[in-house]
Amino acid sequence: MHLGESLSFSIQALKSNPVRSLLTGLGMVIGTASVILVVTISLTSRDYILEQIEGVGSNMVFAQYEIGSQQTTAQVDADFIKLADVEAVREQLAGRIVTATGIMTSFDRMRLGGKDQDVQVLGSDEYYKPVRNLVVLAGRFLDSSDVALRQKVCLLTDKLALRLYGSQPAALGNIIKIHDLQFTVVGTFKEKVQSFGQSELGTETMLIPVTVLRYFTKVERIDPLYVQVRLPEDVEAVTLQVAQILEGRHRPGARYKVQNLTAILEAAKNIATILSLVLVLVSAIALVISGIGIMNIMLVTVTERTREIGVRMAVGASRRDVLLQFLTEAVLISLGGGVLGILAGVSIPLSVQLFVETLRIPISAASIIIAFSVSCAVGLIFGMLPASRASRLNPTEALRYE
Repeated sequence: MHLGESLSFSIQALKSNPVRSLLTGLGMVIGTASVILVVTISLTSRDYILEQIEGVGSNMVFAQYEIGSQQTTAQVDADFIKLADVEAVREQLAGRIVTATGIMTSFDRMRLGGKDQDVQVLGSDEYYKPVRNLVVLAGRFLDSSDVALRQKVCLLTDKLALRLYGSQPAALGNIIKIHDLQFTVVGTFKEKVQSFGQSELGTETMLIPVTVLRYFTKVERIDPLYVQVRLPEDVEAVTLQVAQILEGRHRPGARYKVQNLTAILEAAKNIATILSLVLVLVSAIALVISGIGIMNIMLVTVTERTREIGVRMAVGASRRDVLLQFLTEAVLISLGGGVLGILAGVSIPLSVQLFVETLRIPISAASIIIAFSVSCAVGLIFGMLPASRASRLNPTEALRYE
């Protein structure tokens, strides 16, 4: 018997009992679709998490002063990161970084919603926007002349602009009092990626030139210092250099906490990989269960078709022909379910993207190849036992079977 004849006989056998064939392959459809969907969901989740982390700042290093328990107030005040330290980092690492910037923080009372509240006031420079991936919603950001000439201009976060003026554009040009001085609102902004209060930016924050805010604070304190590294492979080296520069410019014993996002990104990637493996393993169990179902149904089929097997052998079919026929039937069920499962696993993410245009769902080609390969393997492995049993039947006893 040629493979084509075996395939023809197998298709006829499956058509003779379509409901059973459909239900037998349904487990394979679910298992294969679940493999693709699980991998797709894990990849989408991983990309989203990494995008959120990277959105805080590209190749970013940040530094803060660590206050020790044995230090006097004068020592602490002197050890804080200063504006001169920020400039030193820019000059000494000019070839390896894009830029560096610093943040100074204070608070002022403002009337919001009919009552006085403390509002955060940040001081920075024109480099703060690119380093922190800020988005200007209306107006403009700080420029070098604002910082150099100590201009009394400010920017508002989107939430604060809405509370004070009702919209982003309406805030522009208004005069707002900060530390008893009048500032002109020149722009509104927000973080590109929400940090949910985990950064120096609050939901209701004002930003002014750091050279102006310096006069409202008793102690000059940059916290944190941000550095944007030019190349990803230089992040670790620059992290060490920033620590050396800060410690070298202050008294012996002053310690600075200098970190980067590399460790967080690696941890997120590792967690996503482990989660993907666990979910794929769970999906593989579904495929194995569906394979067992195929094997059970094929064993029942062999019993039901014992007389047919006897007739085939009586007219000249060899044991190999019988083995090939039943093995082909098992593989057809498995492959048919696998193909339908692949179509379902791919169509669901694609259909979601039609309704949410901004959502990008990556579909892994590897997961499709793996799912298809596993479908073939399941049909061969779990179809071997029923096919082998059918080929070992005695033709004489098979013909007498009722």
